[in-house]
Amino acid sequence: MSRYTPRADRYERMVYNRCGRSGLKLPAISLGLWHNFGHDTPHATKQAICRAAFDHGITHFDLANNYGPPPGSAEEAFGELLRTDFRSHRDELIISSKAGYLMWDGPYGEWGSRKYLIASCDQSLKRMGLDYVDIFYSHRFDPDTPLEETMGALDHIVRSGRAQYIGVSSYNSQRTREAVAILNELGTPLVIHQPSYNILNRWVETDGLKDTLQELGVGSIAFVPLAQGILTGKYLKGIPQGSRATQGKSLDPALVERALAPVRELDGMARARGQTLAQMALAWVLRGGGITSALIGASRPEQVEDCAGAVRNLDFTPEELARIDAIAEEKALNLWAQSSEA
Repeated sequence: MSRYTPRADRYERMVYNRCGRSGLKLPAISLGLWHNFGHDTPHATKQAICRAAFDHGITHFDLANNYGPPPGSAEEAFGELLRTDFRSHRDELIISSKAGYLMWDGPYGEWGSRKYLIASCDQSLKRMGLDYVDIFYSHRFDPDTPLEETMGALDHIVRSGRAQYIGVSSYNSQRTREAVAILNELGTPLVIHQPSYNILNRWVETDGLKDTLQELGVGSIAFVPLAQGILTGKYLKGIPQGSRATQGKSLDPALVERALAPVRELDGMARARGQTLAQMALAWVLRGGGITSALIGASRPEQVEDCAGAVRNLDFTPEELARIDAIAEEKALNLWAQSSEA
């Protein structure tokens, strides 16, 4: 592709929300590199997706050590894009990574020990060619490591200059409160939590996590806000060939089939609002300011453009919210329920 010059009006195209009580602002829509950034996707496609994101004011790029396939390849690909496209814009970007899942053989290659987290952070920085990441997460709660050790490692990662902020992902309300208390004692506050959350998966509400984060002043970024593509137009006519549900990529075809009827009802609502289904689903996650950012994935740049358009209508009437609840509760709620690790 040709030399990249981002759109001059990119910051007028996005909404930015303050992350909890911190000084950090995140775009209402962030781009995640969980899928489609490994060796199974052409580099030109990855480049086009990231360019489209930045052109629409999406400044936050979310990664993890194990994203690929193979694990680590998404960070390597993004490191190349930083060198070729975004080098001069580094200070305009929020780049995050995580550690918690299996990365190497032996007893030190996953979970939440100090040894694993710090070593993994160093590996991620090397893959991306960075001196620091903006946010570094504990990707999942480790039931066999003292929480004080995990949080102490995150505190060290910030104090050593490897990261600017720290976060956790998929911790439940109780564990989040414990983590916040430990980090407050250490003097490095928890800035952000990344839970799964969408119209069909409400565990953050039933667990009380959403209210807990607001009470504690911790920001939030919801992953799978589109239920891995179910809350888009992709599956309205059934499961298409080449979709995530046919590739064994963490999406059960049986669950997709069960959700088709309610998803079609939701699509009708979105059309009445002048939105695509994806735009309405993202707006719903962001409704009322309870969630800082919605984390999307994409396989094509056009999907990024569609999702970014959600910020043009983030308001719902009480009647619309009640109808969405009725559709979800009656037919599909928690089909993708992914609560916390602990």
